[in-house]
Amino acid sequence: MQPRFTFLSLIIVLSCTSMLTAAEAVQPLWPGFQKSPWFDEQISYLPLEPDVRSIIVAPRPERIVPENPSRVILFATPNGSTIEQTLGCQLKEGRDWHFDAQHIAAQHRAWQFQNQQENLILVCLEARGLSWPGWRATHPDHPRLIRHAIAEILKAIPLQEPRITLACHSGGGSFLWGFLNGSETIPEQVDRFIFLDANYSFSTSDLHGKKFLDWLKGDKKRTLIVLSYDDRNVLFRGKKVVSPTGGTFRATHRMLDRFRQDLKFSELKQGEYGTYSGLNGQICMLIHTNGENQILHTRLVGEMNGYLYAATVETPAGIIRGLPKTPRAYTKWIQPEPFEQPKREKQN
Repeated sequence: MQPRFTFLSLIIVLSCTSMLTAAEAVQPLWPGFQKSPWFDEQISYLPLEPDVRSIIVAPRPERIVPENPSRVILFATPNGSTIEQTLGCQLKEGRDWHFDAQHIAAQHRAWQFQNQQENLILVCLEARGLSWPGWRATHPDHPRLIRHAIAEILKAIPLQEPRITLACHSGGGSFLWGFLNGSETIPEQVDRFIFLDANYSFSTSDLHGKKFLDWLKGDKKRTLIVLSYDDRNVLFRGKKVVSPTGGTFRATHRMLDRFRQDLKFSELKQGEYGTYSGLNGQICMLIHTNGENQILHTRLVGEMNGYLYAATVETPAGIIRGLPKTPRAYTKWIQPEPFEQPKREKQN
């Protein structure tokens, strides 16, 4: 006679299976992280010495796919913005406009929704005084400090050998240039640089061009993305916003002049952009022609989806999206309130 389950046995088996499934679905947060109220995320504020604040925004553990590769995006804040303002939230009466300017967190979430092949972790870094150029000026050993800070961040993220994207806006470019100055070579773990109107300090004397070229030629999957605009004749209160030699239009052309010593570029006029592509798309440089001489410094990043463009260019999602333009493509991913750093527990 074949053994038969009783009805009670069947109920017990189903109940145990249900309990195991629920236990597997809810996993503990990473050490040092707390649950975010929005978008199934966990966050951790990580102080870095000297004088650097950072926040790590990651999917909750149950949303991490172990079989997928992981990517850590390090985004350096622009001058004058905190990490909370850079990540963004909904604008409401009385709230500082900076919270509605860049929306890096919302654009990051839109990218993760489109990109199911990678686990994406966003890290936003802020220098004391809200100026990376100012921070570098007060820390002569900044190349070592920047590399050490990145190492500490990676230690706090329990994922094996993630790829790294280094991204920035405005004065945040100083963080990336400091990173480049820290060694003769760029680590293999880094596979994308993003300069969002932030490449002011490109320097041939610091061998930035050579370092980029050596790194790009080492792997066809590596990319350098530069987004800028013609800022030469932009006025604010009747005065030009950049000096006769300053601005990202001129910096982008300095980069192009250096790269052209070794490479050929394809150049196209596409709508409001001049586009420059080298190494079969590994170098992608865009200059908005800015025919109306508007201040596009922040609009390129937020209103025109500049970060989302730069993160996805040379990927299937980027091909569909096209060049940076309005309207915002990430509205449903904007959180209602800003991130808030937990208050330290009172010492006994």
